[in-house]
Amino acid sequence: MKIEENVIVGLTYELKVTNDIPDSLPFSVEVRDEEDPFYFLFGDSGLPKTFEKRLENKVKGDKFNFTLSVEEAYGKPDDELIVSVPKSQFNKERGFEEEMLQEGNFLPLIDEDGYPMQAKVVKDLGEEVLLDFNHPLTGMNLHFDGEVFALREATEEEKEEGFKV
Repeated sequence: MKIEENVIVGLTYELKVTNDIPDSLPFSVEVRDEEDPFYFLFGDSGLPKTFEKRLENKVKGDKFNFTLSVEEAYGKPDDELIVSVPKSQFNKERGFEEEMLQEGNFLPLIDEDGYPMQAKVVKDLGEEVLLDFNHPLTGMNLHFDGEVFALREATEEEKEEGFKV
C-alpha cells in the first residue's frame, strides 16, 4: 500500500522550525515516535497541501526529510487574526480559570460551527485580552525528518466524516 487518497497515514518524525531571518538555527518543536505516532487521512487532513504532496506515493518504512517554506506551510501572520476580546467571555461557567489568560498561553476554544480551535494570549489589556488566532506555526519554515510508520485504508465512515484520532 502507498500513500494516496483515502489512506490513513501514521508518521514518526521530528519537526524543527526556523523563521525567515537569515542563518537562524532550527529548533525542535515536536517529536512523534513509535509510542505516539501522528495519524491523518491523506487528501482530507487540513494539513498544508505541500506537506501531503511530499509524502504522496511513499510506503511503510520510507524515510522522508523535507522543508516547507513559510508560504508552503501556514503562511505569514495575518494581522486581522489578532483581536481584543473582553475578559468577561472567559469565565468559570465557560470552563476558564484566570491563570489561563496569562501571556503566552494557548486557549482551547470552539468556533461558531463547533470545531475546536485555539488562540494565543498575546497581552493582558486590563478589561480585555489580546488574542492571536493565527496558526502557532504561522511565519515559520517547517523542517520534517521522519519515517512512514503505518498505512491502512480509511473506513467508509472516516472517508465521509473525516478521521478522528
